[in-house]
Parts: sequence; structure tokens; C-alpha cells
Amino acid sequence: MKLSLFQTVLLIVFGLTALVGLFVFATRTGNNGNGDNAVGPVVIWGTLPKEGIGATLAAAVQMNQDLKSVSYVQKNPSTLPNDLATAIATGSSPDLVLSSQEQLMALAKYLSPIPSSMLSQNAFTNAFIGEGSILATPNGYYGIPFLVDPLVLFFNRAILASAGVARPPSTWEAMTGLVPVVAQMTPARQITRGLIALGTYDNVRNARGILSSLLLQQGIPISSYSSSGIVANLGQTSQSGVPPGKAVLGFYTQFADPSKVSYTWNASLQNSDQAFLAGDLALYLGYSSEARFFSQGNPNLDFAVATLPQPATTNLKSAYGLLYSFMISRGAKNPSGAYQAAVLLTNPSEQAAAASATGLAPATLTQLSLVPAEPVAVVAYAEALYAKGWLSPTPADTDRVFSGMIRDVISGRSTTDTALVSAERSLTALLQQ
Repeated sequence: MKLSLFQTVLLIVFGLTALVGLFVFATRTGNNGNGDNAVGPVVIWGTLPKEGIGATLAAAVQMNQDLKSVSYVQKNPSTLPNDLATAIATGSSPDLVLSSQEQLMALAKYLSPIPSSMLSQNAFTNAFIGEGSILATPNGYYGIPFLVDPLVLFFNRAILASAGVARPPSTWEAMTGLVPVVAQMTPARQITRGLIALGTYDNVRNARGILSSLLLQQGIPISSYSSSGIVANLGQTSQSGVPPGKAVLGFYTQFADPSKVSYTWNASLQNSDQAFLAGDLALYLGYSSEARFFSQGNPNLDFAVATLPQPATTNLKSAYGLLYSFMISRGAKNPSGAYQAAVLLTNPSEQAAAASATGLAPATLTQLSLVPAEPVAVVAYAEALYAKGWLSPTPADTDRVFSGMIRDVISGRSTTDTALVSAERSLTALLQQ
């Protein structure tokens, strides 16, 4: 539907009004009896490294003294839900929790959602990236988006150049065609240099995110709400042709099949991040924040970053992203200050400081409209706009299901159809616990 000029202007005015209202709420309420600090003491428990968030808060205080009593404690992602439950029970709960959507289902019962009367849908959608919709509840939001870490393509420039490849592949189809050109093997089919780590699970770092990207790019939601609660959807059915889930599973596992021309990886090889770090892998699928790991781990590694490959036939790009959000704990001693701190940390200057300190991308549309100077950030900012996620069981549970599915297929114990049915059933059981 084409909007008239008046309708367009009206929508812009409404959007700006909502954002102004959100800012006013964050900066003018919740004094907590402390005249020189409107926010007050706020304790954040989070899964991001303390170094990056600590630097973010230090920079934020220089810009806004209201944040001077905000502190951060790094927590182990695998124990965070239990730690939070214990803290609430003993009266020692943090005020805010900073974690990705991969922990949301496990944390939800310990959170105080932000009601729509405080944060309207209009204000939310005009301020944050589309992946933020995963935080929606029937009457508000679980939290406020802060940073996003999208899955990107790392490439070894020296390897590609020596093989006569000028640019990294932009589609999965083009990438598959590079296997015979780039991969190197002995006469006994032992891999000495791989194109990319795909096909197995346990030695592919970020396999969970990679499979999620492939499924989401095919329009498979992976999980969705139904009358019986949240259920898994791995794309088992199709009105015509090969079911999309089966196509994804077949595509992924072909890279570990010695009988295929696309064979370039197997379970006997070292972990994919270490292979790329050592210069034994041409392409690596990882999160944008990993660029610092490679730069520091091997200063001689000649690598760069490109956007995640897409299906050749797609019209809309998508990539899996870890969306880190501020969520208010049920046991917060200062919930009003916690909300204000979260909103203040999404202001443009604070978002820029956070992105610089952590290597992640901002979650606000205002900041993403700017073009950063650092090449890795350019890719991360672009992908953040079309990043996607899904409501999942805990990472450990999801890994067990996905890993079992992949092992069953590449070992021949199950067909792709059977493996998909079993994995979908297991995920649904976990989601409904």
C-alpha cells in the first residue's frame, strides 16, 4: 500500500514522539531519594566479558553521571539461570540481567517484563532492530536490546588469493563450488587444508548458530507459538519439492561426506576456530566479535570479514545473531533505576562506546544508520539490521539435539527425514518443560 505524503509525515512524527517519551521516562523518573543520582545503585549480571562491559560503563559515566553507581558482574552462561534463582531466593538478586536470547527461555520465570504502559510497541519497533521482537510478551517486553553479535564469514585472504579466488563467496552455492579449487588432500583423501568447517558438529565452533542461520534463511522459524505452547519447527513438510529442513540438513552434512565433491571437513580434525587461526582453513563462520580473538591469537594471519553467504534465490537477507538485552530481575532492589540505566545505555553515545569496547554491533537503529570506520564493524552493522534468532532451549540442550541429529545422518544411522523428526520432537519437549 502506497502512503501519501501526509501519512508518511504523520508516521514519522508518531515515531519521534514515542522515542522522546521513552527518553523522558528514562531521565525524569525513579529518583530513589538520591538527588544527585536519578538512577541510583544498579547491579548488572551478564554473560559478556567484564573487560568490554566495564570499559563501556566507564565511558558511559563520563557522558552521564547518572550511571555512576551502575556495576557489572560477569557470570557463566551455563549457570546463570540457577545463579539467578538462588539470588532471588536469598534476597541478593541483581537489578539487571544482560544475556542473549539463547538464555531467554531459561531465564523468563525469573524476570519482570517491562509493561507496554512503560515501553510501547511503537517506541520499541522504531528504536530497535527487528530481532528485538523475540523479546515480546503479550503485554510488553522481556527486556531492552543492547548489542547484537551477528554470524559473519571470515576468510583467509592469502589462501583465496593463491587459489585464484578474488572475493569470498556471497552465496552458499558459490561457496560449494570452491571446494575443489581451494581444499587440499592427500591421495588417501586426508584433508590437509579445508575450505570451510561444515558437515560435523562437535568440532565446528558455532555449529548451533550456523545451522540456525541455514534454517532461518529457508524461512523455517525453528520454534513458534501454538495452542499447546512453544513448539519446534524444523521444516519437515513442504507443499511441493524437497522439504526445506531436509534440504538444509543435506546441504550441511555433504561437506563431511567423503563420497561427495564437496568433502572438505571431518570429525578427526581440530576445532574449526583453531584451524582457521593456524591458517589451515580458508573460510570460517563465526561471530563478528571473534575478530579480536584472531587478531590477537595470530598477528600474522591475513584475514578479513564478509557478510554471511545467502541462498542464491533469496530476495531477503538473514543471518543468525546473538541479541544481548537488559532484562529486569524479579528480585531487583531498584527496578526503576534498572530500567532507566538500560534505556540510557541505548543512547547514541553509549551505544557507540559499547560497540567499540566489545566488538559487537549496536541494537539501535539510530546508531546502525551510521557507517563505522573499522572494516569488521561495517559488516557487523550491516548484518545487525537483518539479524534473526529463535526462542530456544538452553545452548547445552540445543547442542545435544543438533549434534545428535548431525551424527545420526553422517554416520548413516538415520535418514535425514528420520533425524529431523526426532530432533523436532526433542526440541519441542525441551521448549515445553
